[in-house]
Amino acid sequence: MAERRIFAGPAVRKLRREAGMTQAAMADALDISPSYLNLIESGQRPLTATVMVRLAERFDFDVAALGGEEVPGGSAGLRRRLADPRFADLGIAPHEVDEWLQSAPSTAAAFARLFDAAPEAGRPDSEVEAPEVAAVRRAIEKWRNHFADLDTRAEELADELRLAGGDLYGTIAERLRTRHQLGIRILPADVMPDRLRWLDWHARQLMLNELLRPASRTFQAAATLAQIEARAEIDALVAGAEFAEGAAAKLFERHLIQYFAAALMMPYGRFLRACDATGYDLLLLQRRFGAGFEQVAHRLTTLQRVGARGLPFFMLRIDRAGQGSKRYAGASQSPLADGDARCPLWGVHEAFARPGEVIADLVELEDGSRWFTQSRSVAAPGATGSGTPARFAVCIGVDAKVAAPLTAARGIELMRAPATPIGLGCRRCTRGGCVQRSVPPLGRPLRFRDGERGVSAFDFAGD
Repeated sequence: MAERRIFAGPAVRKLRREAGMTQAAMADALDISPSYLNLIESGQRPLTATVMVRLAERFDFDVAALGGEEVPGGSAGLRRRLADPRFADLGIAPHEVDEWLQSAPSTAAAFARLFDAAPEAGRPDSEVEAPEVAAVRRAIEKWRNHFADLDTRAEELADELRLAGGDLYGTIAERLRTRHQLGIRILPADVMPDRLRWLDWHARQLMLNELLRPASRTFQAAATLAQIEARAEIDALVAGAEFAEGAAAKLFERHLIQYFAAALMMPYGRFLRACDATGYDLLLLQRRFGAGFEQVAHRLTTLQRVGARGLPFFMLRIDRAGQGSKRYAGASQSPLADGDARCPLWGVHEAFARPGEVIADLVELEDGSRWFTQSRSVAAPGATGSGTPARFAVCIGVDAKVAAPLTAARGIELMRAPATPIGLGCRRCTRGGCVQRSVPPLGRPLRFRDGERGVSAFDFAGD
C-alpha cells in the first residue's frame, strides 16, 4: 500500500515559533529553501522523509506525532460531526473541513471534544463517554493504535521464546519461573469468582482462573510478562501521554499491557506475513497463532509499521444491547468505530443469533462510503454456561476500496455489488422510509399527512 502523505504545517510552524526562529533560519537548519518551508507550513506541500529525519535530528522532534490526528476519526470524523443537522444551513464543504484540520488541528480537536462531550448535542447520555475513557481513546487514536516500541520488544522476546521450544504458554511459564521466580497456579472458579488473573508478589505466584480457555490463559500469562519485561517501554508511553487523571493513566497502561501480550502471541512480522498468505482468514489466523477471535481482531487494527503496513482495519465490540465496550478506529478513520449508536440493519447484530459463524456484510453509509465487515459472537473470558452467559459481538471492518485481498471478500464486486444501506444510528441517520427506524433524526421537523401512513413510524422534512 502507498504511504500516506503527511501534511504537518501547523506542527512545523509551532516548532519553529517555540524555537524563536524565522522561516529563513529554520530553512537553513533543514537545508531547504525558505519558500519551500513556507509551502510546508501553509499545508501546500507534504513533509518528505528527508525533512522528517532532519527535524528529528536537529530539533529533537518526535516524528511519531507528525500527521497524527488529534480529532478521533480524522477528517472523516470531523465531517461527521459537522454533518449534525444544527449546522445544515452553513453549507460546509468537504474541502473546508480538510483545510481546517490541516491549518488549525488544535482548534478542530477542541471542537471535536466539546461536540463529543456535550449531552446537549442531542446524543443520549449513554453516548457521552467518561472523561478518563475519552482521554485514553484520544491517546490510542493519536498513535493509530500502533506502538512501534512495544512491537519491536515483543518480537525480540517472541524469538527468544521460540528458541526455547515448546508451546508459547509453556515457555512463558518457564521464563516466569526461572527468570522472575514466579510460579503459575490454576485455581478453581469458586476461589477466584471475580478475577481472571491475580499476581501475588508476596507468594511469588501468578494465579489464573480455571475457566480461562487456552488462548486466554496464554494471553494472561503474556500480560504478566509484559508488566515485568516491557515496563520501561510502557512507562515511557504512559508518561508521554500526560494524562490529567490517574485513572486515565491506569486505563492506558492496561491497554498497553494487553497490546504487548497480543504482540507476543502474534509477533508483527510473522503475523503480517500470515495475513498476506491467508488473505486475512480469521479462523486460520486463530489456529496458527493459538489466539482467540477477539485477540486476532484487535491485532489486525495495529498493523501500521512504517514500510510494512497491513490493511487499515477498525474493530468494534458490542453487547446484546448494542453498547460498545471496545472500539478502535486504527488507521481506518471509519465512522463505524465512532460513537455508541449502531444501525440495526448492520450484520454485526446478526452474530448473536448465529454463534460461532463469521457474518460478512458489505454496507454503505449515507455519504456513499462502503465498508466490508466481518462479525462473530464471542463469550466473555471466564464465562460459564450457567445462567445467562456474557456474550459480545466482535466486528472488524475495512474500506471496501482496499478489501479485495480478503479471502472472505473473494467473488464480490465490492464497489458495485448491492450493499446494505445503513446509518450511524437513527438519531444521526436521515435515510427516509426505513422500516427499522426507532426515533426521528435530530434537527429534522416531523411531518404529518392526513390519511397517510408510511412504512416508517416517522415522516420528516427532507425525506
